[in-house]
Order: sequence, then structure tokens, then C-alpha cells
Amino acid sequence: MSTWMAFLKKEWIELVRSGKFFILILISSLFGIMNPAIAKLTPWLMNTMSESLQESGIVVADMTVDAMTSWAQFYKNMPMALIIVGLMLGSIFTLEYQKGTLILALTKGLSRRKVYGAKTLICVGLWTLCFWLSYGITWLYNSYYWDNGTASSLIPSAALFWLFGVWIFLLMIFFSTVFSEVSGVLAGTGIVLLASYIGGIFPKVQPYLPTKLLESQALLTQSMELSDFSWAMAVTILLAVAAGITGMVLFDKKKI
Repeated sequence: MSTWMAFLKKEWIELVRSGKFFILILISSLFGIMNPAIAKLTPWLMNTMSESLQESGIVVADMTVDAMTSWAQFYKNMPMALIIVGLMLGSIFTLEYQKGTLILALTKGLSRRKVYGAKTLICVGLWTLCFWLSYGITWLYNSYYWDNGTASSLIPSAALFWLFGVWIFLLMIFFSTVFSEVSGVLAGTGIVLLASYIGGIFPKVQPYLPTKLLESQALLTQSMELSDFSWAMAVTILLAVAAGITGMVLFDKKKI
């Protein structure tokens, strides 16, 4: 356990020294601030542009913004935040392959499964921190300016999107045991994600796909119920666990 903790500490120190940790915290905070800021500034921007729009024959009606407007912006921005975190952490294994630093850790008696577990914990943990930090900042600003009570199921809705992100990162870790280049990791993850999107075209298949979780914003307006996501949640968890276990087995056999 002490060896595993030392390796985990090493991973943490590398994140801090490389600046990735602080960059991701800054970006997550900016996203959290940007959601209510855009909602707050939208009426002012529309009023400013109303005269020029009227000259083009476009009539701008009075706009009313509330917490729902800000939460809508939150769910628009979170896919971009997920992409940024994914790009920043996509090389968590491949960089070690290129530098040969994993060999040193393994020769000191650290098992491959502990290495795999530590890196998985770092990725999922950092995604969790970034996501809920952005969520918390948005929630606080919305509470200050408006009333979060206008939105239903705030935590369940956010948790579904967070679960989708966990699945994505476990996929990335899995593909890190298959490919030695970050381009392969990102391409493999992208292909699986694209397949899920394409599968969503078919109504009978769509309720079972992980990408169904991206519709969780509908919980805020009660246009969908949490039970509508039951199968998607179950399948996503199953696929995430399968990716984690399979990746660990493959990493045990991978030549480094």
C-alpha cells in the first residue's frame, strides 16, 4: 500500500508541476462563472443590438432570464469542458510509454494493476473535481441572482452527465492499454462515442445508450423523469466497469 500511495503521490506531483491541475481548475471555474454571466448579459446584448436588427427586419422581443437560462448554458458548456479535460489527460499513459518511466516503478515492486488503478483514480478524480466545481460555482451564482428552485432534479440531472464523463475516461484508460500514442487513445474513444451517437438514431436502441445521459437537462423542466434514464444508467455503468476490468487485464500483458 505504501508503494501505491507513493506512486499516486508521484502522479499528483506531476499534474501540479506540469500546470495541468491549475489550468483545469481555472478552466472549470471560468465555465462555472460564464454560465450565469452569459444568461445575465444576454438581454443587455439583445437590447444593444435591437436597433440594427430592426433595420434588417428582425424584431427583438423583451427577454426574461432566470436560473433555468443559466442551467441551460451549463449543459451547453459541459461537453466542451469534458473535451478539454480529456485532451489534457489523454496522454496519462502514453507519455509514460514514450519516456519509459513506468519501467522504473514496476521494477521497484509496484504491480501493474496498482499502476492502472492509480492512473484511473487520478483521471476520474480530476474529472469529478472539475465537473462539480463548475456546477457548484454555477449553483451559487444562480442562487444569488435568481432562484434555483425553478429547476427540478438539479443533482440527479448533473449526476447523469458526470456518469457519462466517467464512462468516457474509463474508455480512454482502456484504449491507453491498446495504443501507445495519444492519437490512438483519442481516436478509439471518439469512434466508440460516435457509434453511440449513431445508434441513437434508432428509437428502440436509444434508451439503452450512454449518450442518452446527455439529455439529462430535461429533468430540470420535468419533461423527462429519472426513470427514463434507468437503462442508459445501467448500461453505462456496465460498460464503464467492463472497460476498467478489460483494460487492467490488457495492461497486465502489455509490453512496456
